[in-house]
Amino acid sequence: MLKFRTPNLQLLPVSFNPNKTHSSTMWRLPTRSGGLGIAAISYVAVDYLRHLSPTWHRRLMPALWSILAVVAVSRVPFYKHWSSEFRSVKSFVASMLFMLLTLLFEAACVRFVTAVLGLDWHNATSPLPDTGQWFLLAQNEKLPHAVVEILRARIIGLHHFLMLFMILAFSVLFDSVKAPGLGLGARYMFTMAIGRLLRSVTFVATIVPSARPWCATVRFGVPSYPHHWAQKYYVPYASDSNAIRQVIRQDIAFADTGKLLGDYRPDWGGCNDLVYSGHVLVAVLTAMAWMEAYGGFSSAFIWLLVLHSAQREIRERNHYSVDCVVAIYVGILLWKVTGFLWPANDTSRGRRINILEKIQSRLTQAAKGRQHG
Repeated sequence: MLKFRTPNLQLLPVSFNPNKTHSSTMWRLPTRSGGLGIAAISYVAVDYLRHLSPTWHRRLMPALWSILAVVAVSRVPFYKHWSSEFRSVKSFVASMLFMLLTLLFEAACVRFVTAVLGLDWHNATSPLPDTGQWFLLAQNEKLPHAVVEILRARIIGLHHFLMLFMILAFSVLFDSVKAPGLGLGARYMFTMAIGRLLRSVTFVATIVPSARPWCATVRFGVPSYPHHWAQKYYVPYASDSNAIRQVIRQDIAFADTGKLLGDYRPDWGGCNDLVYSGHVLVAVLTAMAWMEAYGGFSSAFIWLLVLHSAQREIRERNHYSVDCVVAIYVGILLWKVTGFLWPANDTSRGRRINILEKIQSRLTQAAKGRQHG
């Protein structure tokens, strides 16, 4: 009779159901107390008091931040993941530097697309037709007045989403999310930098008129005439369909522009529509980070704030609807793509544990089978 010899493996301390041939691996998140969600809702609600009661806002906001700071500091001596935080410092600093460089590049692109065509173009060019704006105006006529006022309210802004992410990152002190917090921050900043870089390349490639045509006149001293480059390659063909046909056929700028208008020294501004919305991008990245790291009812709350912010961007004509729609799916996709910066180690470890559990299950079943045989 052959004896079954079990290899010398270090078996994992897991339990198995003997009636099943395969083990089932369940990754259970720690039970959420709801404290992080309460902190997020409290922050947004108290900050909104600036519109309802500035006096109470001045009283409650410092008190809220003091409470959060004291509670966080009290947890520092008991934090067990400082080694992983220190390992993440380099990636966090690198992500911050990358973010700053992309912001500089974006600023240069914003100023170029506003000034290159001149103030006369801004005044003469109508905004693009936006069905999203039409839809929101139509809903104002059908929805209850209270609902419309909520949709119009400035409940959430860019700084709120940034602070919500800060609250999420610091919650590692309470083991609410998986450490390291700096690793999560590095992924957030790196993803945002990639998003803003793609955004800059997108809006500088094709200049789109602002949804607020008075913006350049009111805010910036942009020259009335276009840049020399636009005078040569755009102005002669802007409204003449026959000239456009000739450009397509000859593939050369053939028009005689004569003497180009004076020395071009614009007072840089930023009033064109920028595809896609940077505000909505930040909001989506915050929601994705919150959903992946914490989840629960507070994640749904953050996503509601994202949708509210997006519809208000359209309603107030800070952006066209397409800018907000593109920002939402670009933000989601970028967060998924850059996932290797934070959960990759946990994922690979999970795969190894999965394989070992399957091996252990089969060996256990084989041993039981030999015993019954």
